[in-house]
Amino acid sequence: MSSDAPPTPTVSVIIPTFDRRERLHRVLVGLADQTFDGVVEVVVVSDGSTDGTDAYLMSGDTPVAVVAVTQENQGPAAARNRGIELAQGELVVFIDDDVVPDRGVISAHVAAHARLGEDVAVIGPMLDPPDHQMSIWIRWEQAMLARQYAAMASGDLVPTMRQFYTGNASLLRRHLVTAGGFDPSLRRAEDIELAYRLADHAIRFAFEPAAIGWHYADRSFESWWSTAYTYGRMDVVFARDGGRKGILQNVANEFHERHLIVRRLTRLCSTRPRVATVVRRGLRGLAKLGEFVHSETITRHALSGIYNEAYYRGIADELGGPEHLWTLIDEASERRRT
Repeated sequence: MSSDAPPTPTVSVIIPTFDRRERLHRVLVGLADQTFDGVVEVVVVSDGSTDGTDAYLMSGDTPVAVVAVTQENQGPAAARNRGIELAQGELVVFIDDDVVPDRGVISAHVAAHARLGEDVAVIGPMLDPPDHQMSIWIRWEQAMLARQYAAMASGDLVPTMRQFYTGNASLLRRHLVTAGGFDPSLRRAEDIELAYRLADHAIRFAFEPAAIGWHYADRSFESWWSTAYTYGRMDVVFARDGGRKGILQNVANEFHERHLIVRRLTRLCSTRPRVATVVRRGLRGLAKLGEFVHSETITRHALSGIYNEAYYRGIADELGGPEHLWTLIDEASERRRT
């Protein structure tokens, strides 16, 4: 190493957790086996856990030394903020309690910051673990993420706020403090909302494919559908309350890039709630059929239909009704024709 090389930063890994003791243990095992030889502290914030997580963290029997704190359940944003308050490191690496870090994840994050400069947020991939059986909707979600990762790695997609998922991401602690941390009122999309404010402070976003986390994702179908719906609502909130009108313009433009069947189903379902329920059940059955006959194409298209219907329903509800959604989309269609 040359004498004028920047010093290796101290690193704080922040993990919010809620009722995932066994998975958290696997995450800590992964952190105990890192190749990085610098200074690392691990801050774990138990957000109202009731499954013995608190006793486990306080036992002194964790695979790696932890700074443990417990609090009443307030959501992941508040838990991460508490972790930021406690963190002593210059560089913060966020890891979720279901993302097991590959041995080189911290080294990769540190190397990316050394290469790219201080004013950057680094995003690492959350990949499918080879030993984890996922539901079909989680497989679909992971496949969508994998497409983004491939596009970012090839340069076809420039990372933006929309790819800033704090399941595996890093940035300097002082940037988090300057931006005001996470919004504790949000239970979903709190990382994306923070990313918009980071961008306002001239923080760039970069993808580091070597910073691998293995995502042991597990959610019910209802939770998965609800997440899509909430993301739709939050896009409207970010546009309306955050003054980011370009978000809704992008939403309208991207709608026209969806498959024709998805577009027609979405329009049909948005004004007919009973029809939407029937369509959702039918598509879920079709997805299961696709799995039974080993057709990823059938499963993928069916789940895409469900996800998009939920997402655009969330937008319509937050806008005040489906008529506002379709006015937005039809205006975008008119602009595309002129």
